[in-house]
Amino acid sequence: MKAAEARCAGPGYGPSVVALGGGHGLYASLSALRMVTDRLTAVVTVADDGGSSGRLRRELGVLPPGDLRMALAALCGDDEWGSTWSEVVQHRFRSEGDLHGHAVGNLLIVALWELLGDPVAGLDWVGRLLGAHGRVLPMASVPLDIVAEVELDGVISTIRGQVACALTPGRVQAISLVPEDPPARPEAVAAVLEADWLVFGPGSWFTSVLPHLKVPELARALHTTRARRLVTLNLAPQPGETDDFSPQQHLEVLRQHAPDMSIDVVLADTGVVDDPDALDKAAAALGARLVMADVAAADGSPRHDPRRLASVLDEIFLSKR
Repeated sequence: MKAAEARCAGPGYGPSVVALGGGHGLYASLSALRMVTDRLTAVVTVADDGGSSGRLRRELGVLPPGDLRMALAALCGDDEWGSTWSEVVQHRFRSEGDLHGHAVGNLLIVALWELLGDPVAGLDWVGRLLGAHGRVLPMASVPLDIVAEVELDGVISTIRGQVACALTPGRVQAISLVPEDPPARPEAVAAVLEADWLVFGPGSWFTSVLPHLKVPELARALHTTRARRLVTLNLAPQPGETDDFSPQQHLEVLRQHAPDMSIDVVLADTGVVDDPDALDKAAAALGARLVMADVAAADGSPRHDPRRLASVLDEIFLSKR
């Protein structure tokens, strides 16, 4: 981490990076990336239909704020201001009434959206309040629904909604979005086109990572940008979505959803790869080289250690790996 920490001492360090995803996976990625660069943008999926986000989406017709909130919380600094505000926006009310389960940050974000009439402006204001080390953008201008083709006992069926997709007992084969041609946020498209690096994953593969490839204008930018592309693989399958998926199967699914998009680097944790040759072959099929490193938490839990991940990402960006 010495190189990354040295550059953190002043502004203007590191490459321009766009991280794409949602939920806990994007939180892990951003927690590491903010140690490596101060030119960081999160482009976040807006298809959540469960919990506090789903309730606000249905009641007010707004973008689901939860994944956006988590991304902002990940970008908070480690000082007292940042750590306090991170806890505040992540805090959930516990009651017997209508506020139960709502996250403070979700309500704050939606309030600013109503006052300002602009989702990006509202997120920028929350970022300023939190002292966020980067910018958070929605990938589309309207709420989205994920439609998944699911195989169960040899029968293919269609399910709709992020929660349904995440909890399905079947095996997800492919996804699409409703509406089919949603408007991408222009700021997200611009960030992708101007980036030095794009980082996909970790995260729920079908509900957090792949949806970005289904927003046509954003997908075009992801294909045509001069940026290099890196995929960070998960440490464990996502229950319901990718049960029994090997690391290489994640790459095969990515290739199926974006057959014309090349990848430069695939990053995998050494401890979860049972067949390095098969994974190397799957990475090569995407045009990528495979980097294997110890990036998991030392306690054995299926989560990325921010400092370990930051150190490896820093070396990749500096062409040292």
